[in-house]
Amino acid sequence: MRYAYLTLLFVVVSAVSVLGFRGSLTQRTPLEIFPDMDHQPKYKPQAESAFFADRRTDRPTPVGVVAFGRTALAPEAKFLADDDHLYRGLAADGTPARGYPAGITVDAKLLERGQLKYTIYCAPCHGAVGDGNGITKQYGMGATPSYHDDRLRGTPEGDLYHTITAGKGNMLSYADKLEPADRWAVVAYVRALQRAQTGTAADVAPAHKTELGLK
Repeated sequence: MRYAYLTLLFVVVSAVSVLGFRGSLTQRTPLEIFPDMDHQPKYKPQAESAFFADRRTDRPTPVGVVAFGRTALAPEAKFLADDDHLYRGLAADGTPARGYPAGITVDAKLLERGQLKYTIYCAPCHGAVGDGNGITKQYGMGATPSYHDDRLRGTPEGDLYHTITAGKGNMLSYADKLEPADRWAVVAYVRALQRAQTGTAADVAPAHKTELGLK
């Protein structure tokens, strides 16, 4: 029994010696059993470095460097986001642009992409057919406008793009979720939803009328 008490005393003394008294003040660096990479040799912004001749950690960009990027549906290079139509939905005079920017072709591929993104990000509020009867309406989260209102049917494509980019009313921006080309794909799909609501038998191609039972 004596050995058990001695062992317990040894454990307590060792724990206090290693961990210290709780609440005591000290200027010494605490002992870290698992540092988890908390302390790493690295440069901090606007700090000093003896490695470089100018003693700055911030390194100047090489001469002639420009911003550069590509989009999934517009693979051509774009510099400095200088295309107002593509990146901001604006015409040359600064008003919302009508139509689609160069490099965005409205075809089956674009509409399929737009349908995918619309289903993920838009349908919960705007509904599968764009009538504003999404699942959120059933939970009393406010009225969502229908895309089939005359006001939204006539609004320029650039205005729809801007709403996706910057948000409007209770709708937040989706710029962090949809790259510019995907926003245009959603705009094209919204236009397809609007067109589908006003279509007639005369709009169906002759090759498909038979399979639809139309004359």
